[in-house]
Amino acid sequence: MSPECLAKRIGALVEEKLAEDIVVLDLRGSSPLTDFFVIATAGSTIHAQALADEVTRRLRQEGERPHHVEGLETGTWVLLDYVDVVVHIFLTDVRQFYGLERLWGDAPHRDFRDDNNAVRG
Repeated sequence: MSPECLAKRIGALVEEKLAEDIVVLDLRGSSPLTDFFVIATAGSTIHAQALADEVTRRLRQEGERPHHVEGLETGTWVLLDYVDVVVHIFLTDVRQFYGLERLWGDAPHRDFRDDNNAVRG
């Protein structure tokens, strides 16, 4: 699966599991580390863990496995590293504190709250 398709798939999966404020940042050309960030907010640590579990379970069925997983034990910031796509699942206050959207503010992004799901840049 291409990195762009994988990022969109992950966004759709966390949306199905009721994540909030889902954003896909297109970092191609902006970062040598990865092509996309998928950022989502969970309502609780249990919700964050469930979101991460669902993403890894469903993508594993589709032949995609994370290279690295961090934060699953605590659930305040879960990171799923699919190399070309890195997923960040935050609790609200942790997301606000780290402000990944502010750090990568110039990157085009797809906001799943928008009805048309347009890419903005």
